[in-house]
Amino acid sequence: MCGHFCLPLPGTPMSTSKTRSASSRTAKPTVFIDGEAGTTGLQIRQRLAAIESVTVLSIAADRRKDEGERLALMEQASLVVLCLPDEAAKEAASVLSSLGDGGPKVVDASSAHRVSDGWVYGFPEMDARQADAIRSARRVSNPGCYPTGGIALLRPLVDAGVLPRDYPVTVNAVSGYSGGGRKMIEAYEAGTAPLFEVYGLGLEHKHVPELQRYSKLERRPIFVPSVGNFRQGMLVNVPLHLDTLNGRPTRRDLEAVLGRHFAGAARVKVVASEGADGRLDALALNDTDMLELRVYGNEKHNQAVLVARLDNLGKGAAGAAVQNIALMLGIEPPAPTKAAR
Repeated sequence: MCGHFCLPLPGTPMSTSKTRSASSRTAKPTVFIDGEAGTTGLQIRQRLAAIESVTVLSIAADRRKDEGERLALMEQASLVVLCLPDEAAKEAASVLSSLGDGGPKVVDASSAHRVSDGWVYGFPEMDARQADAIRSARRVSNPGCYPTGGIALLRPLVDAGVLPRDYPVTVNAVSGYSGGGRKMIEAYEAGTAPLFEVYGLGLEHKHVPELQRYSKLERRPIFVPSVGNFRQGMLVNVPLHLDTLNGRPTRRDLEAVLGRHFAGAARVKVVASEGADGRLDALALNDTDMLELRVYGNEKHNQAVLVARLDNLGKGAAGAAVQNIALMLGIEPPAPTKAAR
C-alpha cells in the first residue's frame, strides 16, 4: 500500500490530466499544494493568499483521494509543493520528474530529499550563492526547522575558519508541538502529553544528516531535540568552548562573523547580546518569517552559547517554503515579519 495516494509509475499515461498549454496561457504562475490540509500546507496557503501575483490551485475536500484530479492539478501547475509524509513525497516527486522539463517545478516540504542528489537545499541565506541556486532550480527541498537554526549558527563559523570542521558540535533545541506531526499535536491539544519532553535520544534524528552536510561538519553532531507545551516557537542552542576554536575568538568576534555572513538578509537578523544573564522567549517570533541569531558568552570561563530563535511554522517551515516559491517563480514574497510579541 502507498503511504499517501497511489500514483502511477513514471511513464504511465495521464489521460485524466489537462494539458499544460492551458497553464502556460494564464497571466499568473500557479501553485498546487499537495497536502494543503496539513499544518504546513495550510500555513503555506495562507501566505500565498497574500501574494497577488500567484494563483493557488486547490483540490476539493471530497476529491483529495481522487488520483486523477490530483494529477490533473499537478500537471496544470507552474510549481507543486509537496506537504506529504516522506514516502508519499518520494512517490509524487518520481511522477513529477517523469514529466521532464515541461513539468512543474517542485518544492518538497518533507524531509525526503534534503540530502538527495539533484535537489537544491532551500535555505537562501546559507551562503552568497544559495539564493541564485534556488532561483534556477527545478527541485528544491525545504529545510527542517531545527537545522535552519543550527546551520545558521554553524555554517558562518565554519566558512570563516573559526569553527574546525571536526569540532565535536552539540545542538540542543526546543520546539512548539506543532512541529511534531498530527499525533503529537492531537496529544498536546487533548491535554494528554507531558508539559515538556526530550526525544530523539537514540541519536538518529532525521534532521542530523542535513545539519551535518550544510554546516560543513566532518564529525556527526550530537542533536538533542525537545518539545514544550506551546503550539509554535523554537530555540536552537549551540554551546562552545572559546579556547578550543581557531584564533581563540571572543563572544563579540563570533557575533561579528555572523553579522558579516548575514549582512543585508531581510529574514535573518543578528542581535547584539549584552549582559551575562540573558533570557529568551521561544514564542517571541511567532507568526513571523524571521530568524534571530544571538551569541551569549562568559569571557572569564572561555565559554559561549549561540542561540537561534524562529517560528517553527514560519522560517522553519511554511515561511521558508513561500520564500523558495517566490525565488523559483520570480515573484515578490510577502513581508517577512509582523510585529514580534
